[in-house]
Amino acid sequence: MAGISLEHAERQLDLWLAASEKVAAKQSYSIGSRSLTLADLSDINAQIQYWDGQVKKLSRAANGRGRVRYVVGE
Repeated sequence: MAGISLEHAERQLDLWLAASEKVAAKQSYSIGSRSLTLADLSDINAQIQYWDGQVKKLSRAANGRGRVRYVVGE
């Protein structure tokens, strides 16, 4: 399996942010005797945090600012 690209991570983050907006506008509704409850906002927030972290990590790597490691000598 190929790794996640920055573009893919950004698209996923955008999708989850849009989902958050939709859920925030209306969590559930009823028509007659039928009702619909939208996705759990805490699940959406967890996905936003995950994809935001992926975007930040991949952006740093793309800019040549990957992980910084310090070596301490005695």
